Amino acid sequence: MPFAPKSKLPRLERQWYRGRAAVLWTHTLHDRATGWLTPDFHHRFREILLHTCTRHDLTCPAYVLMPDHWHLLWLGESETSDQLQATKFLREHLTPVLSPHRLQPQAHDHVLREEERARDAIRSAGHYIFENPVRAGLTEDWKTWSYIGAMVVGYPRLDPRDEDHWERFWRIHARTTE
Repeated sequence: MPFAPKSKLPRLERQWYRGRAAVLWTHTLHDRATGWLTPDFHHRFREILLHTCTRHDLTCPAYVLMPDHWHLLWLGESETSDQLQATKFLREHLTPVLSPHRLQPQAHDHVLREEERARDAIRSAGHYIFENPVRAGLTEDWKTWSYIGAMVVGYPRLDPRDEDHWERFWRIHARTTE
């Protein structure tokens, strides 16, 4: 059988990732590498995520870092938001932090359709993300997993473990998108 080079995953056209798009992203380590997930990495991840969200006008109501991948839910906050550029920026700045491990060449994405963008649907997507460590058998309660969070510029104490997380997130989101 002749050599067949790997192809990239199919992407939607660029406009689907721009503006007020809502996208669930999965970034996987090459060969499902482990050993990189530490409290120090989580700290650096949050720092770079903050810069990414600020630079590309995004909010991240939910993320989880797993031993061999991570999930992010990003919402574009303005017409100038560009999640493909944001993903490129995030990956570029995390690459040296992950070394010697590396990411697979392309992140997987799921652009949320209109019906998936309702508040209850966004909340469900966020909880799906948070429940990953439970489904993987890493913990019995997602709230005990150290590597979860949210990132909204200007709100460092927004914590998905808090009972009022989603109420607070939607109040903040309404103010930032006016």
